[in-house]
Amino acid sequence: MERTYLLPLLLTTLVYSSLGHRGGRSPSASLSISPDRSQFLEYMSFSLSCEAQGSSTGWRLKRYTATVKPSGVDWGFNQSNYVIKTAKTSDSGVYWCESGSGEHSNAVNITVHGGAVILESPALPVTEDDSVTLHCKYQATPSELTADFYKDGSLIRTETTGQMTIPAVSKSDEGLYKCNNSEGESPESWMTVMTGWSSASLSISPDRSQFLEYKSVSLSCEVQVSSARWRLKRYTVTGVDWGFNHGSKYVIKTAKTSDSGVYWCESRSGQCSNAVNITVHGGAVILESPALPVTEGDSVTLRCRHEDKKTKDTSSNFTADFYKDGSLIRTETTGQMTIPAVSKSDEGLYKCSNSEGESPESWMTVTGPGPVRSKSLSRLLCSLLVVSLYLLVTIVLLVKCRRRRAQGEIRVPRKTRQDQPGQHVEE
Repeated sequence: MERTYLLPLLLTTLVYSSLGHRGGRSPSASLSISPDRSQFLEYMSFSLSCEAQGSSTGWRLKRYTATVKPSGVDWGFNQSNYVIKTAKTSDSGVYWCESGSGEHSNAVNITVHGGAVILESPALPVTEDDSVTLHCKYQATPSELTADFYKDGSLIRTETTGQMTIPAVSKSDEGLYKCNNSEGESPESWMTVMTGWSSASLSISPDRSQFLEYKSVSLSCEVQVSSARWRLKRYTVTGVDWGFNHGSKYVIKTAKTSDSGVYWCESRSGQCSNAVNITVHGGAVILESPALPVTEGDSVTLRCRHEDKKTKDTSSNFTADFYKDGSLIRTETTGQMTIPAVSKSDEGLYKCSNSEGESPESWMTVTGPGPVRSKSLSRLLCSLLVVSLYLLVTIVLLVKCRRRRAQGEIRVPRKTRQDQPGQHVEE
């Protein structure tokens, strides 16, 4: 019965995860959970957060549970960060982030167990070659009891320490896990194993490609699984700065011209994220333009900003000329130029000038529109319900067939008029 209940939730997890990755593109936001576990005992605490590349504004947490009727989706659960201080079994379900336009992040399946034993396994996908440890935990005490570990219903290992380590996970380790010890049995949880490519993206805040000296800028490697494997790297006029090894996050508090360069995230195995070109200008004028790619149809504003070297105040309230690929395209008295809906033809090298000087040039990248999302979540839930019912009916029929086979089917022969005594014909 527990497996029957698990099937719709597991199916929901897969559906929402596929929505977040449709078209082979990474979702604009990812859902993180702390601690990274798929199972919790009652009254434990955990936190969930929608992590967006720019700002989490516009993204909200949603959840699908078996207790919310009629659709299963808890529409009142509507914020981008949430802490469950004292978890209850009713908090079990599939959680995801959703934007106002219907985009979805990855989905996480969480089980809050009312029993005494849980399996501590990663809720978020793990990457191939990572080391993963599963703990069979009893009532929040250290895992000291001998435990049996199961994958897809089959016993795979018995550990006297109560924990099992997979030194380097592979795709074949993906599956449904559970454990038991002398105190009871845990629920089952699915562990997802991902290949390592395209699993990190570099974000920058504020999202600009040019900065005046002594301003601050922060960079971060955003990874769905774990950022521990990724490090920030940079390439300057002097070459690759191999000594620039500040982990996956770095804040430049007082930028200098020597901080100009190309920044990216790199894993220990040599995989790379997107790259961002940053210019720290020693002059008085910069062009504020997006460092990260913009999407076709988005509204983009370019500002020609000037700094007063005495007061250090900055302003864009000067008449400015804007150039693209070396040609003057517009003069604005407000010092800023807006492109209401950018297209691929707007991609190029931009700079500006005003009475105080000229900015460096920066490239603006325009990407294609995002993947087409389903027009209505209700249509998705309707499909989900149909598939869930189909699975349920299939399971019931299989159980009935097995029972009939176990009992055996007695078939009574019928006699015909031609049958002689002692002879009978079977149909």
